[in-house]
Amino acid sequence: MLLPKMVKIRQKMQAPKIDDHISILREEMRRADLSEKIKPGSRIAITAGSRGIAHIHDVLATIVDEVKNLGGKPFLVPTMGSHGGATPEGQVAVLKSLGITSESIGAPIYASMEVEEVGRLENGAPVYVDRIALKSDGIIVVNRIKPHTDFKGRIESGLMKMMVIGLGKQKGAETIHRYQMEGYLKLIPEAAKLIMKKAPIIMGIAILENANHEIAKIRALKPEKIEDEEPKLLKEAKNLMAKIPFKEMDVLIVEEMGKDISGVGMDTNVIGRFWAIPEGYKTDTPKIRRIVVLDLSEGSHGNAVGIGLADITTKRLVSKIDYEATFMNCLTGTWPELGKIPPFLPNDRDAMLMALHCCGPIDPLKAKIVRIKNTLELEEMWISESLIEAIKQDKELTERIEILSEPEEMRFDILGNLIR
Repeated sequence: MLLPKMVKIRQKMQAPKIDDHISILREEMRRADLSEKIKPGSRIAITAGSRGIAHIHDVLATIVDEVKNLGGKPFLVPTMGSHGGATPEGQVAVLKSLGITSESIGAPIYASMEVEEVGRLENGAPVYVDRIALKSDGIIVVNRIKPHTDFKGRIESGLMKMMVIGLGKQKGAETIHRYQMEGYLKLIPEAAKLIMKKAPIIMGIAILENANHEIAKIRALKPEKIEDEEPKLLKEAKNLMAKIPFKEMDVLIVEEMGKDISGVGMDTNVIGRFWAIPEGYKTDTPKIRRIVVLDLSEGSHGNAVGIGLADITTKRLVSKIDYEATFMNCLTGTWPELGKIPPFLPNDRDAMLMALHCCGPIDPLKAKIVRIKNTLELEEMWISESLIEAIKQDKELTERIEILSEPEEMRFDILGNLIR
């Protein structure tokens, strides 16, 4: 079986960007009256999650600096549920991989998995908050607002989820995830409101990214504004997302997946393979017959949660899996399917050919194939020759897509792995 020739393309995407995000952040924090919340000597906890958010180091360092300017004593608390193997050392290591250390941020990091129950919801579910943060004089919640990879609702991934799942540590994350759809759609907002009543939340810092993974917007929100403002910011975030520009594909080749790229390794808002969505919810994601994933990112630290979204993978990827970290993440989220290992082939070329073979009786040279680096970087990609015809027949695609190369064969090294 042969693989079709591929053509490199670039999408023309609307990508508003803040050039001076540090100045904007400082202005936002002052506008949200941070000075009224902090007294000299106040111990202020700042949340630090596990995602590769754009300029997250600068954002956290700036917040630390603003707190210090008001006489406060800032510190960071890892807020990432069960990530990092659900251990303090593992979570500190995750932050270090993002360039976040006590030295680089200018504030200590207090890592613990100990939590305290702050109350119960109507259905009896307990709500937990990191014990160290709870005993502080104030908590500043920092997170990116974006569509969630597991569920769709009024509130998805953002400040309220960070309070419940992040500050709740492994115990809080496991409690909410056990309820699955009810937990996502109903309990997260309810638990977040309870936390804002019981814990000293003084501010939320919401970050929106554009399609190029750059900061498009920063908002500092008073606690009483978070519930109303977050859904509005989520709508903006959805409009800013990058997408694959084709409605149907035979094979999607993903060069790398990882926890630092998406919560489930590959963003389901890009590949369209959702585990939990409300009945009747319509998505505009593409229909993909087979997905092949070639490698696990270094920043994922062996966590291969989401590998179950793929149909075919490689021996190289499987050899990098930290099964304890992966299974802890899957089981905390109550989605063991995300940890299932698909058939793995000796090298990239064999994996691609097997994915194409599993599409059924199609002409391989006319197959619709897209190759992306990962689901976060979608400005440039490679597409098979047959999709060039799809572009020519669609006026909108013709205007949006720039062709960067002539058709060429994919190149592999002597071991059969892709030469990028």
